[in-house]
Formats: sequence, C-alpha cells, structure tokens
Amino acid sequence: MRTRQPAIVWSVAFACVIAFMGIGLVDPILKPIADELGASPSQVSLLFTSYNAVMAVAMLVTGWVSSRIGAKRTLLFGLAVIIIGAGLAGAQNSVPAIVAFRAVWGLGNALFIATALATIVSSAVGSVSQAIILYEASLGLGIAAGPLLGGVLGALSWRFPFFGVSALMTLALVATALTLPATPPSGRPTPISAPLRALRHRGLLTVGLTAFLYNFGFFTLLAFTPFPLNMDAHGVGLVFFGWGLLLAISSVLVAPWVQRRVGTAVGLVGALAVFALLLAIMGRYTGERPVLVACTVLAGAALGINNTLITETVMKISPVERSVASSAYSFVRFIGGAIAPWLAGRLGETSVHLPFYVGAVAVVAAMAVLWTARAAIHVIDAGPGHGAEPVDSEVEAQAVTLGDS
Repeated sequence: MRTRQPAIVWSVAFACVIAFMGIGLVDPILKPIADELGASPSQVSLLFTSYNAVMAVAMLVTGWVSSRIGAKRTLLFGLAVIIIGAGLAGAQNSVPAIVAFRAVWGLGNALFIATALATIVSSAVGSVSQAIILYEASLGLGIAAGPLLGGVLGALSWRFPFFGVSALMTLALVATALTLPATPPSGRPTPISAPLRALRHRGLLTVGLTAFLYNFGFFTLLAFTPFPLNMDAHGVGLVFFGWGLLLAISSVLVAPWVQRRVGTAVGLVGALAVFALLLAIMGRYTGERPVLVACTVLAGAALGINNTLITETVMKISPVERSVASSAYSFVRFIGGAIAPWLAGRLGETSVHLPFYVGAVAVVAAMAVLWTARAAIHVIDAGPGHGAEPVDSEVEAQAVTLGDS
C-alpha cells in the first residue's frame, strides 16, 4: 500500500476511523446501560439493530442523494447527522430513546461510509486493491479504537462515549470540509432503484448474502459477548481493542498475502471457517472467561482477512458502478446486522451458549453460499494483480459524483 497519498485521502480516512468507532464503541457500555436502566440483553442489543437497520435502508438512497447534491455535501451531511445522533443518544435516560438516536446515527453513517469508500478509491494513488486496503485499515483502526475509547470513557459514565464520538466527528467534519474539493451534482442523477437492480447480478447478490449470513456471527461476537464476559467497561474495552487491533493488522498485512497464496475464494472460505470454529468453541466454553477472551481476540484476525477480500470482491464482481455495487451489497449485509444482535440477545436469555452456536452455523452457511460464486471470483483472480487495475481518477471521480454512497 502506498503511504504517499493526497490530503483528501488522509482526511477522509481519518473521518472513516472515527465513523467506524461507532461499530464497537457501545460494546463496553452495553452491560452498564442494561444495569443502570434496567434493560435485558435483547433490549440493549437494539442499539445495534436500529443502527444497522437504518443503515441498510439508507444505503438504497445514498447514491440518489449524492448524485443530486454532490459527494462532498453528502459526506458533510452524513458527518453532521452522526454528530447530532451520537450527542443526543448520550443525553437520553431510557433505552428506547437511546435506540432511536442510534438510528439517527446509522442514517449519518450510511450517507458517509459508502461515499467515503468510493472517494478513497477515486482519489488514492495506486491500484483499486491498494485503495481498498487503505479503507480497510481505517475500518480496522476505528473498530479497534472504538471499544478502547468506549471502555475508558464508559468507566466514567456510559454517556461519555457518545459525547466523545460527537466531538471527534466534529473534527472530522472540519477536516473534510477543508481538504475535499467541491463536487457539484451530476448531470446524470443515479436512479433510486439502481442498487436493487444491481442485485440482479448473481455474483453481487451471492457476495451480499454471504455477508448477510456471516454478520450473524459477527454481531453475536460484538453485541452478545460482553454479557457472558461479565467484566467492567474498561475490561470489555481492552478485550475488543485487542480484537480490533488484530483485525486491522490482518486486513492490511495478512489479507493480501493470503490472496496471493491461495486466491480470493479459498482465502474467504478459510477465514470464515476459522471464525465459525472460534464461535463454536465460545459456545462450548461460554462460562470460561479466558477462552472467551482468547477466541474474541483471535476472531479479529479471521474477520480482517474476510473484510478486505470481500470488499475487494464487491468492487470487482459486477459490471455496475462501484458506488452502486457498494450500496447494494451494504443494503443486504446490514439487514443481517440488524437482525443478528436482537436474535443473539433473545437466544442468550434462553441459554448463554445458544447465540454462539447459531452464529457458527450461520457462518458455515455463508461459506456454502460463497462457494457457489467461486467461478466468478476466480475470474477476478485471473486478472493482473488479482484484477487490481490502477485507479483511473477521471472515471472514478465521475462514479463518485454520479452515484457515490
């Protein structure tokens, strides 16, 4: 990955780090919120469900919005909505109210995240694969920093992590406003139906369904594990910081090596197999805290490989614009991310072992679904540098303006 990048790339990448903090930020404070506000695991898991559900639906319209107001305004509007949603979530006194403002936060994230991906791809120096690795590095750092920040601030009050993200996002908004050139609305607005039409492509739909299924494992790990861990906010934050750090390292350093050695399809299936095994072990030894801690941290390595390879596959597997492909894929996967946390919480109220077993089965199903698209993925791998063609700034800038989401 090239480290000499335009200022635009680094400012958007910084904003991505802060945005992705939102995924793991609430991990350390789930139990404190439940204890202080008298809520059950399934009730506080709705903080993930509302966030992901709104993101899923919003992914269908972000390209439509961006093509009419321009990529820069879309990014800034998304950041502003996150600032408002996170800040107001921290000011609430009931779980339903926090859940509602997490949904607002999810709307802002949808407007920002996918737009940021296509902006980085269009502006970065190097190949598409290198740009995606930079994006995934931002994702990994954000996922790692989120639980750490949530643990440190959450040890003082469960409200402070929300206020912290709101403040950091304000810095990200200023940096993006100052460094990103104006991107006027396109003369060819993206139809609101474009992401759904893109899902007619078998390869893109298959990869989306794969992500839908493995998100049941991902959000079982993220939304339910803090309860059987039974640690304070700082302790949970440190555990998930280790998880996120390993995710970031494997995204940037290990995933490209795996792709070169065994190919994208085998690499993805292998990473998912390791993740499914770790979830099964967690289901068997749910009462053993050292086992839960070790498996949680190690899962970061498998998920980092998976995230980088599957994001690159999404960007290349269909003939539609990358921004539209990203919206379509994100819509499908975030539906899984909306259902999974609530389901894990409900199952956990019956048996603390059950969520991990169900998550493991879902990840195995994801492996089976992905394998049906191996021929299309092998075609990508057959291209020079695994299909990692150099970024064409002019073409990609047009794609960002037309339909970036």
